[in-house]
Amino acid sequence: MNLKQLEVFIAVAESGSFSRAAEITFLTQSTVSQHISSLEKEFELKLLDRTGKGAFLTEAGKLLLNHARRVVAEARKVPLALNRFRGLEEVVLKIGGSNIPACYMIPNCVPSFRERHPGVIIALIQGDSRETLDRLKREEVEFSLVGTRFAEKDLAFTPLTLDKISLVVPAGHPWSERDFILPEDLVKEALIFRESGSGTDRTLREQLAKAGFAPEHLKVSMYLGSNEAVKQAILNGAGISFLSELSVKKECERGEMFVVDIQGLVIYRHIYLVTRRGRELAPAAKAFIDSIVQRFRSE
Repeated sequence: MNLKQLEVFIAVAESGSFSRAAEITFLTQSTVSQHISSLEKEFELKLLDRTGKGAFLTEAGKLLLNHARRVVAEARKVPLALNRFRGLEEVVLKIGGSNIPACYMIPNCVPSFRERHPGVIIALIQGDSRETLDRLKREEVEFSLVGTRFAEKDLAFTPLTLDKISLVVPAGHPWSERDFILPEDLVKEALIFRESGSGTDRTLREQLAKAGFAPEHLKVSMYLGSNEAVKQAILNGAGISFLSELSVKKECERGEMFVVDIQGLVIYRHIYLVTRRGRELAPAAKAFIDSIVQRFRSE
């Protein structure tokens, strides 16, 4: 059974005539007969009664007609759907993002992208870096932006931009007016850490260890699951923390938070664009990646 056979069968059933079906389908009458015979042979059922007054559906033919109409109707939608997909129309683009990219990078690219491609709907799925990469491997998203790199042979990590992670304190904290502090000062303060799957947490622990500070020797007051939760805890006096400067830009401009330099300790990390190796990206994904690259590599 193939699509052409079903189209011919529908034409015969609806017109009640092999000759008329031949005109509708631009085939010869003998070819139409061959298609119908092939269907009857395949299903081992008589689908049409041939009479001097025309072709009439058997009960089996009526059943096939109902299904054939649905199959042909759906098949005719395929070229339209693929053309829209290629032309970035009526497309849902699913993007994965860890905390910082999802909150402070990807949304900044959406307005200008939507101006150029109004037919693309952006679905942003947020999680920590590990969760985000797992979604990409399960093909739940087209690509991801994360703040740390993992050993994943099936994923390609492309450095996109640098993100500085700094010590952040609330307004009124004694360190907010100092030019810098010493690394040993950190043991005196209650620190707020991100959860273990966070790219920020992983980078921070690696850099502190390189500077000779074991994270377990610090006074950690709590672990929180999102950057926003950490910021709210800082603003409410629950402690201080290391955060991406991208995430506290507005609070620092308003004087609600302050970045404090630590002598001899500067922490940068890459934000990575992550794709599946050997897989073709959808046109909408390629277009959005171009927007991200233009925006953040220029910065």
